[in-house]
Amino acid sequence: MDATTTPAINNMAPIFAGPFEGSERAAEVIGRVQAFLNGELADLAREHDIDSERGAPRELLQRVWKRSRELGFYGMTLPEKMGGMGLSVLDHALIKEAIYATGSPFAPHVFGELSGPPRVGALARFATPWQMRNFIVPVAEAEKAICFALTEEQAGSDAGAVQTHAVLDGDEYVVNGRKRFISGAPFADFAVLVASTATATDPAQREVSAFFVDLAAPGVRVESGYKTMAGQSGTGNIVFENARVPAANLIGEQGRGLALALGRITVNRLLHCPAMVGLAQVALRDARDYALRRRQFGRAIGQFQAIQHMLADMATELAAARALMIHTARQIDAGSDARAEASMAKLFCSETAFRVADRAVQIHGGEGIVQGRRVEFLFRLLRMYRVLTGTSEIQRNTIAKELLASEAG
Repeated sequence: MDATTTPAINNMAPIFAGPFEGSERAAEVIGRVQAFLNGELADLAREHDIDSERGAPRELLQRVWKRSRELGFYGMTLPEKMGGMGLSVLDHALIKEAIYATGSPFAPHVFGELSGPPRVGALARFATPWQMRNFIVPVAEAEKAICFALTEEQAGSDAGAVQTHAVLDGDEYVVNGRKRFISGAPFADFAVLVASTATATDPAQREVSAFFVDLAAPGVRVESGYKTMAGQSGTGNIVFENARVPAANLIGEQGRGLALALGRITVNRLLHCPAMVGLAQVALRDARDYALRRRQFGRAIGQFQAIQHMLADMATELAAARALMIHTARQIDAGSDARAEASMAKLFCSETAFRVADRAVQIHGGEGIVQGRRVEFLFRLLRMYRVLTGTSEIQRNTIAKELLASEAG
């Protein structure tokens, strides 16, 4: 290739093309789900002018959920007794990575991550038969959507500091409080509410319980319309004003809500990494393709060493992040606690993915800072992941605590 030749670009060529690390079943699922996202759902996005910043209305999302369920994707993360695939953590991570690596605006909705089966699968073993029929099964069957209402103004990293209060009154709890930044709230029918049920006046006492709540019930309202820095409006507040929640909606035992909320925190932290890694692959692919296409001084900018070094660093760091994600998934599948490793993975993947997006913007130059360019959107979205689902500082706290505890032992 000489200095005046621009090579043909295959913008769907995988960034990591080595031997597949998961099972044959996972490889088969990835092939089918990518065809779904790049075909049918890509057509749907074009037809309705949906992109990463212009989200789909509830009616359209439900079409996606139901179609995904028909194809066997929507409930695949559920327990096998509920129709799930019984995926290993590694297979789950690899499938999720492949979904996000397509760059589809519908990527979060194929599994129903914001509002579907992953929100309720772990609760099935605590739910009563009545709760299964009225809350979990409708969500699993894509008839209803659910969100997870934990975060408050004063309760984010300190999850046990929730101020929303539920007071037992006969066979109902009276709930007052305000939840903040709840993903999926604007299009949810139900919420898993985490609230204080402590009766003592001592503010140091913490008793946290979990409930299923109907968001259409009197005294409950969802406030939405604000957007995150990524331009998305899939987040809202939930306000409870003397809302009466049946005692039958209590999930498990009173006072065990925080344990339910954090019971799978290690796995959940690890399973946020595939989204970051997949999105960073989109940014890297876009930067690579732009470097091959954009010409300055008579040749493609990808022939300049400064650009080549940025691409090399992006690919190397992303490969390292992906390797840590896969290693941690394998540890969890092998029965390891992996608490520190999951925090390492979340920390490193989120920080690395943002650096990749930052360099992708730099390679695009002026085009990269224009809203409407995908790399500009990815820069904003991947910056959020350093805060969401446990900040980088919280991950470092966990890593240090585990490290020092092992030394003390």
